[in-house]
Amino acid sequence: MNLCRVLGPVVATEKHPAFHAKKILVVQPLDEHLAAQGKSFLAVDEHTGAGQGDVVLVMNEGGGARQILKDPTAPIRSVIVGVVDQVSLDARDSRETP
Repeated sequence: MNLCRVLGPVVATEKHPAFHAKKILVVQPLDEHLAAQGKSFLAVDEHTGAGQGDVVLVMNEGGGARQILKDPTAPIRSVIVGVVDQVSLDARDSRETP
């Protein structure tokens, strides 16, 4: 699982049928302090309704992503599984996601 921030949507006029009716978003990995870390990548969002600026949890492992989407043949590696409201490292350090 990766903690990521949604940078924005991807629009494609032609795409694989496995992506039909699924939102594709560019996400930026974050560290535990919500600072950008590493290269951005694409993730599918089918259920959460995440949008630009949201902090999300991303399953970034093809087999797990395909299980979540219930499509064992889909060419999908990353799927958004939740929107994060808050990150707490301990009781004194609680960060609301902007």
